[in-house]
Amino acid sequence: MTRRGALGLAGFGLAGSLATPALAQPTIEWKMATAWPADLPGPGQAAQRICDAIALLSGGRMRVRLFPAGGLVPGSEVFDAVSAGTAQMGHASAAFWQDRLPAAVFFATVPFGFLPHEHATWIEQGGGQALWDRLYAPFAVKPFPGGNGGGQLGGWFMKPVQTLDDLKGLRVRMPGLGGEVMRRLGATPVSLPPAELVPALKSGLIDAAEFLGPESDRAMGFQTVTKLCYAPGFHEPNGTTEALVNRVAYDGLPDDLRAIIAAACRMETLHGMSESAWRNAEAMRQLVGEDGVELRVYPTEITSALRDTSTDVVAGLAGGGDLDREIYKSYVRALARLALWSDASERLFLERRRPS
Repeated sequence: MTRRGALGLAGFGLAGSLATPALAQPTIEWKMATAWPADLPGPGQAAQRICDAIALLSGGRMRVRLFPAGGLVPGSEVFDAVSAGTAQMGHASAAFWQDRLPAAVFFATVPFGFLPHEHATWIEQGGGQALWDRLYAPFAVKPFPGGNGGGQLGGWFMKPVQTLDDLKGLRVRMPGLGGEVMRRLGATPVSLPPAELVPALKSGLIDAAEFLGPESDRAMGFQTVTKLCYAPGFHEPNGTTEALVNRVAYDGLPDDLRAIIAAACRMETLHGMSESAWRNAEAMRQLVGEDGVELRVYPTEITSALRDTSTDVVAGLAGGGDLDREIYKSYVRALARLALWSDASERLFLERRRPS
């Protein structure tokens, strides 16, 4: 091209683009440590979908490699790994950090608390996200909702529970706040890993156990040991999981990639709600219609005691400090605000709906 031609193109703003070839942007490579086994249905798959969505939405500019529990750090150390920058991202449940951050459970689930869509509403509209950010800020961790496995079943029992006396001495596998509620009502909470639950029921080591929702419980084989299952899952009515991001790494990203991470997590939360509802509905049909499981509702006396005791246990979380108290107050205010509308729009409707 002649000098005159180049000057002519410059008049149209083209010479610079022709003279300076675009430089390929380096791919940003991150690691995600999770608290789940590889490809675990529900949360394990949710973590992988977040990684895949980030790569897709960024056009390959950013890739996140997933390390399941034990692959980079043990599942119990995910929070610390993200805080230290060993992994730029993590995927777990806020309930796992209850020992060090008691108020963290509000960002997962508490007994008789939010349903999944109500929890998402509090996070997005009721100030929950800002409080969550403040809770994790001292650890240089930025949290996002990263999926939702829905509610849970109440538990599998070897014998019926009809009165509060039937709970006394009952050996029940129910961790967390639900276990504390049961303890205050006279039961004996037992801590066992998931793989040992069905054998423990079969051998008589425990009298009752809860795990997750119908799909996971059926896959575990609870229905082969007992045909007696109780509802509702008062102890965990919501199944929010969390995506954790190292704050320094996050702040170092351009605005569009930060937005992509947030969008990928929001997408997964919606996906998790719909997927868990769809799969659990089919599994519930199979448990009752094919496996002969009797789904019972906790008797009124027991339900009332569980609810009142849960109120006391959850209120106790407000004693950890000013921020814990602020989180608790925000949670209960939002619950009260949403309850009237949920009652009018959902409970009354569901009582009158008759699917064909």
